[in-house]
Amino acid sequence: MTEVSSLTGRLLVATPALTDPNFDRAVVLLLDHDEEGSLGVVLNRPTPVGVGDILEGWGELAGAPGVVFQGGPVSLDSALGVAVIPGDEGPLGWRRVHGAIGLVDLEAPPELLASALGSLRIFAGYAGWGPRQLESELTEGAWYVVESEPGDVSSTDPEGLWRAVLRRQRSDLAMVATYPDDPSLN
Repeated sequence: MTEVSSLTGRLLVATPALTDPNFDRAVVLLLDHDEEGSLGVVLNRPTPVGVGDILEGWGELAGAPGVVFQGGPVSLDSALGVAVIPGDEGPLGWRRVHGAIGLVDLEAPPELLASALGSLRIFAGYAGWGPRQLESELTEGAWYVVESEPGDVSSTDPEGLWRAVLRRQRSDLAMVATYPDDPSLN
């Protein structure tokens, strides 16, 4: 079996050709990617549900807009916390994924992490791919793979994240940011 080069910590940006409504103009942060599959969260799908409405104590720590995000179509009844923690050492209750980005143990007392958090997002559900499934989608041209930045997790304009991530690319990919929502109207 060929070795899978890890894309953990990178962003998957949906191409305009991706027709799955779950991922239309989605920006996915990959939290895990290896030969067993991939797991990530969609960074640009805010819900109207406040974090404090479902997770007591975490609402005050969540960054603006302070709502739960739909992390993907899998396990919508589960929650994942993703936080940016500056510095080399993270507190108890946080596991580094890539750079300053890591997963928060939502079973831990929020005050354990409060002083260390740079930003926090809570996701209901996640996006998941089985072995080689993501690689197949990449070959089909469904996703662009780009570097993440810590600010992507806490963007105050999540609805504009797809265009913003594409716009900052130093290649022809930046032009895709101008792709119209409905090309038939051109």
